[in-house]
Amino acid sequence: MENEDKGMLDAVQEKLISRKLLVFAVATALMYFSDLSSDTWGLIAVTYIGGQTAIDFAKAWRNG
Repeated sequence: MENEDKGMLDAVQEKLISRKLLVFAVATALMYFSDLSSDTWGLIAVTYIGGQTAIDFAKAWRNG
């Protein structure tokens, strides 16, 4: 592990599970187990992925 302060589960999550996939899984679970509509599910997914993509782009652009 690069950072000794990180927990083991955090390191595994960073390596194996993408945050985008985690958002889809949580939104899908909410849709299945609650009254979350498919439109709201799509909004959650698009908002997170669009926001995360913008952040990733800004980091890549800043670092050259």
